[in-house]
Amino acid sequence: MKFFSKLASAVLVSAALASAATPVATTNKKPAAKSKKKKYHSSSGKPVAASAKASASTSAKKPAATTARVAHRRVLPKGPPVPAKLRAEAHEGVFTKVATGADIPVENAAALVPFFELLYRHQKGEIPGPVRILHYGDSHTAADEWTGDLRSRFQEKFGDGGSGYSFAGRPWNGYRRLDVRTGSTRNWHTDGLVGRQGDGVYGLGGVSMSTRLPHEAVYLQAEGQQFELFYLQQPGGGEVQVYDNGNPVERISTEGAEEPGYYRYETTPGQHKLEVETLDRAPVRLFGWVAENATGVTYETLGINGAQASIMLDWNEPVLRSNIQRRNPSLIILAYGTNEAGRKDWTVDTYQAMFQELIGRIRSAAPTATIMLIGPPDRWIKTRKGWVAMDNIDMIVEAQRRAAVATQCAFWDLRAKMGGKGSMQQWVTAGMAQYDHVHFTGTGYRVLGDAVFRDLMSQYDAFLKARAEIVAQGAANPQGSTKQ
Repeated sequence: MKFFSKLASAVLVSAALASAATPVATTNKKPAAKSKKKKYHSSSGKPVAASAKASASTSAKKPAATTARVAHRRVLPKGPPVPAKLRAEAHEGVFTKVATGADIPVENAAALVPFFELLYRHQKGEIPGPVRILHYGDSHTAADEWTGDLRSRFQEKFGDGGSGYSFAGRPWNGYRRLDVRTGSTRNWHTDGLVGRQGDGVYGLGGVSMSTRLPHEAVYLQAEGQQFELFYLQQPGGGEVQVYDNGNPVERISTEGAEEPGYYRYETTPGQHKLEVETLDRAPVRLFGWVAENATGVTYETLGINGAQASIMLDWNEPVLRSNIQRRNPSLIILAYGTNEAGRKDWTVDTYQAMFQELIGRIRSAAPTATIMLIGPPDRWIKTRKGWVAMDNIDMIVEAQRRAAVATQCAFWDLRAKMGGKGSMQQWVTAGMAQYDHVHFTGTGYRVLGDAVFRDLMSQYDAFLKARAEIVAQGAANPQGSTKQ
């Protein structure tokens, strides 16, 4: 079968990935500064650790990029009450469709073989360090319900590698990761969000936080033993102090030629609160944090509300390439399409061409990583006649499917798993999708996460069986043997 035909060569490819070395960061070390009390606003939107205000009383101007205003966050509408019997019937119907969707396979599943080989060797203890998964996408991804479920599933089966990469501080109201706690003081400027595109220098996840003021800080509270700060080194860049659980550990200068900067910090396993505080009136731009354990899987949520796939083509390519190479991912997931469906200027051909350009850019940064596309869910729109399914989703799904075939990427048809075109209404009635007929509830996202994981593990089991057969055949017929 096609899925297994590439197995032997894929093993060699994945071996090359496993042996790739991660460079060690260099920093300009200076004497440690004393910790100052700061007032944070956390990922939950509430102040953390009551303390004095930062000494700077004036608000920071936008530091390094021209940006547009961001619209106020829209509150999702609430629909009319649903009778209990009708909701129960819809609930059962959703689970029936998801279960039936098990017959819809991952398309181009052979592309997953290098990733599966790494998982297998990791389980055997044959490769060091965590196996890393990067999941890019829009608000479905950013909510971290869907991705959080996938993270839990992978880590339960293959070990907890830590939270991996998360954005620095609190780049927008409502930003969260379910497995970490983050926060920042007030005078940071966020670039990279939809409506706030600036110079494109945003790092791995397409979002940066900048300030020019002293005593501004961000923090990450997470479990791990290997931590890393991703930032921008730039001419005239300011100095920052790094703290671990309130203790100063390093003073870093971000001054230098413009390029990505990295600071790596190894410590004892367990819970840590890492803080970065600016020390002077000079520009500092941060991209994100990494928190890892020595082994296991990381599942890294890189979603931006309102994002379309084409937004990634606006990110500074050398910076993105450096950050991706630094993470050395084994699997990269691209989950876009919901927001593109609202546009009328895309055609199947133009959208496919754009997606293939994006895949090419990612593959140039991570040539041995597996790439999987996840198609958009069903989406409805409210018209004068009522709610109707959006026809444009058909075009998006077809274009992504073609792009996956052309670039040898795996493809998972989310809408088909939901039940196909028009299925969103049943999910809304069942209480598994919001009344906006676009987003899901926490329960709905977890159902989708379980479905993705189930399908991937079904293919992984098939891979293990095929691999065992190939190894057995090799043992029975060693190279160079002759017939008697």
